[in-house]
Amino acid sequence: MKPVLILTLAFLFMTSSFTSGQTSSVVEDFKPSSVNQPGKQYPMVNSEGRVRAQISAPNANLVQLDIGGVKYDMVKDENGVWTGTSAPQDDGFHYYQLNVDGASVPDPGTKYYYGAGRWGSGIEIPAHDQEFYAYKDVPHGTVNEHIYYSKLTESFRRAFVYTPAEYRTNPGKRFPVLYLQHGSFEDETGWSSQGHVNLILDNLIAEGNAEPMIIVMENGYAYKPNPSGQGRPMSVFEDVLITEVIPMIDTEYRTLSDREYRAIAGLSMGANQTMRITMNNLDKFSHYGGFSGTSNYPSSDKIDTKTFLNGAFDNGDEVNEKLDVLWLGMGTKEGEPFPGSIGAFKEMLEKQGIEYVYYESPETGHEWQTWRRSLYQYAPLLFK
Repeated sequence: MKPVLILTLAFLFMTSSFTSGQTSSVVEDFKPSSVNQPGKQYPMVNSEGRVRAQISAPNANLVQLDIGGVKYDMVKDENGVWTGTSAPQDDGFHYYQLNVDGASVPDPGTKYYYGAGRWGSGIEIPAHDQEFYAYKDVPHGTVNEHIYYSKLTESFRRAFVYTPAEYRTNPGKRFPVLYLQHGSFEDETGWSSQGHVNLILDNLIAEGNAEPMIIVMENGYAYKPNPSGQGRPMSVFEDVLITEVIPMIDTEYRTLSDREYRAIAGLSMGANQTMRITMNNLDKFSHYGGFSGTSNYPSSDKIDTKTFLNGAFDNGDEVNEKLDVLWLGMGTKEGEPFPGSIGAFKEMLEKQGIEYVYYESPETGHEWQTWRRSLYQYAPLLFK
């Protein structure tokens, strides 16, 4: 009995020491998140990148902070207020939620963002390189909400359109256009809200590192009407962009409408969509950017370039002639299928002798900091 007792006590001591060590190792320099609702103290972020959330739920039995794919148990005090702290998170923006007795709800302390197919909570972990999307005393552009009726979808749709500061101050000038797409389960609000596209371009343009350009951000979910409700709806996003959105933008904004002055890019699902759009319409685009995605290219030894995307990459010389920039980027912490798919796609490009630019965002995954950095790297290469 004595050896067992000694081992048990030793185990409890080690467990207690480990737990208290974990708690005591948390740096208590928490500050309210930069994206909190006005006057809200929680959620908070500390210098380690930990998130601390708080919610009043006196009748709840179990409340958890759900962030980064991990659920952290929160602790209730005598007033029924639950508080919980996460492990350190990567730099940048993250979606998260609170789980109250099995129900996932937004944190009432933060602003809400559309992601993961819903409006929910978001938080910023201050990044070491956040200067490139910081508010600065430079000329600022404008993001407009552009509502239009789509005959293809028989519905009202909207795009967000960024125009640089010079668009207002130089009314005789025309500008090149970048069409910039969001990822799956996000929408046209993503790039201007989570992505800070306007601040990134304002700063780049003010530094002389990017050409002043118009940026159009559309909703990548567009479907043909299906009155019967039978079967899956058919996507017509490519047709909407090519036959409705581009002519509308060229008509209603001061654009340079030649293909040399039109670029396109997208993240994840948007990278897939925009690659197909680009390669099917090389008469309309001269620059392509794929952020954390390509065209779901599985393996260079399993796909024949004569059939992949209708042979779009079979003639490398022709692709080099028509595309001024073919840009690919991803985060170093992204998991499959992205490294495998993008790696295989790069191998195919090299085999075909197609020129491309590749970038890796250090220590970020399939998330907005990767895509912010990707835009920051991609935009300076356009329209040179």
